[in-house]
Amino acid sequence: MDIYIKPDKKISVNSTGYIKVKDVAKVYAEGGLKNRVENIILMTITHRENKCYLISVLDIINAIDNAFPGNTVNNVGEMDTIVEFSANKKQNPFILALKIIFVSIVLFAGSATAIMSFHSDAQMATVFENYYYIFFGERMTNPAIIDLPYSIGLAVGIIVFFNHFGGKKLTSDPTPIEVEMSVYEEDVNTNIIDTLNKESKK
Repeated sequence: MDIYIKPDKKISVNSTGYIKVKDVAKVYAEGGLKNRVENIILMTITHRENKCYLISVLDIINAIDNAFPGNTVNNVGEMDTIVEFSANKKQNPFILALKIIFVSIVLFAGSATAIMSFHSDAQMATVFENYYYIFFGERMTNPAIIDLPYSIGLAVGIIVFFNHFGGKKLTSDPTPIEVEMSVYEEDVNTNIIDTLNKESKK
């Protein structure tokens, strides 16, 4: 009988105990075999320390073959699964609020400094004055007729680029931050898998 498994790239657990096939992979099999395969134990976490473990698809296939020999196991998912254990720790709401405020201040201050530095380096004030002279034929310092639309356009551009306004997404497309976070998480997972594979060979 054919058994199909689709392991995940990474799972997170916060309590010790058994890690079963159903925790790390989706299973398809005919009849009641599916439930029995899902409840096969792959490993046991006993220590309450933050740590990552690696379960290879070969470990899953071997466990299924030992429990139900004579079946064909087909993998349609990941080759390795990271099991990330992190113990439940309640965080003080006051400390969490302070962290959020601190990060927000750093982000706003950094963004404002970057924008002002760019404007200073590119001499945007002079550019706007030249635009005003070209269109109106006279010199004016900080022409509001150009400064105001530019400021509004800058704000709208940032909102459109980050695809968020008031905590809501403007479209269903992923934001640049979400894309970069996905790429970063993929790189981290790949690095963890490589590290755990090297450690297992020692």
